[in-house]
Amino acid sequence: MTAMVWPDFYFARHGETDWNREQRYQGSMDIPLNDKGRKQADANGPLLREMLERDGVDPVSLRWFASPLSRAAETMDRMRAAFDQELPPVVYDKRLIEISFGTLEGRLHAEINREMALAPGERDASYWHFRPERGENYDDVANRLLDFAVELTQHSVIVAHGGVLRVLRHLVEGAPRGEVLNWPPPQGAIAHFTMGRMTLHMATNTWD
Repeated sequence: MTAMVWPDFYFARHGETDWNREQRYQGSMDIPLNDKGRKQADANGPLLREMLERDGVDPVSLRWFASPLSRAAETMDRMRAAFDQELPPVVYDKRLIEISFGTLEGRLHAEINREMALAPGERDASYWHFRPERGENYDDVANRLLDFAVELTQHSVIVAHGGVLRVLRHLVEGAPRGEVLNWPPPQGAIAHFTMGRMTLHMATNTWD
C-alpha cells in the first residue's frame, strides 16, 4: 500500500446487532443495533468525552465521520449525545461501509463451507485477497480507506465497522495481515490512533 502519514483520530466500531450475536455474515447489509448495542453506544459517548478532555481536544474542532449504515449512524448519534455543545455535522461517507460479503451475507459463520470463507480465527494472510461472489476482499476496503484518508486533514472521530478497523490497523500501524484478519474488533470501545499506533480504550460495561 502507498505509504502515508495518518493524523490522529478516534475510531469506534458500532454497537452490537442481532446478527453479530448470532455470528452471521453482516457486511454491507443495513442491520440495526440491538438493545445491548445501544447501551454500548451510549457508554462510548462519555468515554470519548473523557478521552478528549484528557488530550486537551475541543470536540468542536473535530471532524465527525460515520458509515451511512444505520448501526454506525445510530452509534454516532448516541455518542454525540454525551456532549453538551453543538458539534459539527456528521459526514456520512460510503467509503466507510463494512466489507461486502456478497452472497454470503445473512448466513451463519458455522454454515459456510471452508472453501468459500473462513471466520476470524481461521484465516491466514492470503485471506486478504479472498473475494466472495458479488463481494469485496480486504484489499478493496484498503483502497477505499486510502481514498478516504485524504479527508483526514485534522483530528477526527470515525464510527464504522469491524472490518474497517482491521484494515486501519494494517494501514496505520503496519500490523500484519494475518494478525488483523483474525483479531476480533471490540464493541463498546474506542481506538485512538496517534503517531502510527493504536491504543484501545474500553467503555464502562453497563450492558451485561
